[in-house]
Amino acid sequence: MTPAPVARDCPVCGGNDTAAYLQKGELRLVRCRRCSMIFANPVPGEFVSGQYYDEQAGTDYYLSQAKLESDYAAVRFERELRLFRKHCQGGAVLDVGCSSGAFLFWLNRRFPGCYQGLGTDASGPPLDYAESRGVAVMRGNFLEQDFGQKQFDAVTFWAVVEHLHEPRRFLAKVWSVLKPEGRCFVLVPNMKSLAARVLGARYRYIYPQHLNYFTKTTLGKLVESRFSVIEFGSTHFNPIVIWQDWRGRGRDISNRERAALLQRTTAYKQNPLLRPVRVLYNLADRALGAMSLADNLVVVLRKKA
Repeated sequence: MTPAPVARDCPVCGGNDTAAYLQKGELRLVRCRRCSMIFANPVPGEFVSGQYYDEQAGTDYYLSQAKLESDYAAVRFERELRLFRKHCQGGAVLDVGCSSGAFLFWLNRRFPGCYQGLGTDASGPPLDYAESRGVAVMRGNFLEQDFGQKQFDAVTFWAVVEHLHEPRRFLAKVWSVLKPEGRCFVLVPNMKSLAARVLGARYRYIYPQHLNYFTKTTLGKLVESRFSVIEFGSTHFNPIVIWQDWRGRGRDISNRERAALLQRTTAYKQNPLLRPVRVLYNLADRALGAMSLADNLVVVLRKKA
């Protein structure tokens, strides 16, 4: 049985004074009057419980051939690996929402012997796949997991926090399992990206699985009580999404289509014949990032005492 929708307070400040922001089908976004955070309210119960990710998305999306081929392509986590290596040169690493384990797989492949990785996720089937690729995993609800005395040098949330019903609780848990001055890496969609500004409700990443819609300001407010910001940036730009979503006028994009696009863009990155195009793309990506208009926000955090 599908759980009932769940009403929620602001995931950043806890306030309950909101104004309507956007309606897209059954998805209702509101803006907090106190801190300006944009979030879904109410949210489907299956996303709160994790049931959707364990029973549907696990095999339908995360374990589809297109998604696995893309995630395990050598170019897939290039930027994340470069950023991670810059701020953490070794130690114990926890990847929360690790899916099929590709980030930890490539972290160990690129820097053998430097890191001891552990992945966790709400979806069981992708963890099975991660184990088959040699990635250590821990099953269960992250908020309820007992790590004993173990602490980590770094914790990563790659495209995870936007899915969380209670992101403040997740960050509090991360704070508790990080070593003193440990690092936390967070990547989320950028609600003030060029794509979001141009497309509005047509944008495919405004959809029910995303419960939280961050700007640089609201993401900063979410993390400020427990962490110091070391680096804040904006990264990734996919012009194909803008073109497709403009033409599609906001129609629903299936998980199969999302995986197919990821597979296609990954193939473009690996095609040597497209090197001149990639040069232009990288220039556009850097320019948008410098203006905080790229598709994602990424922040590197240091644990406060």
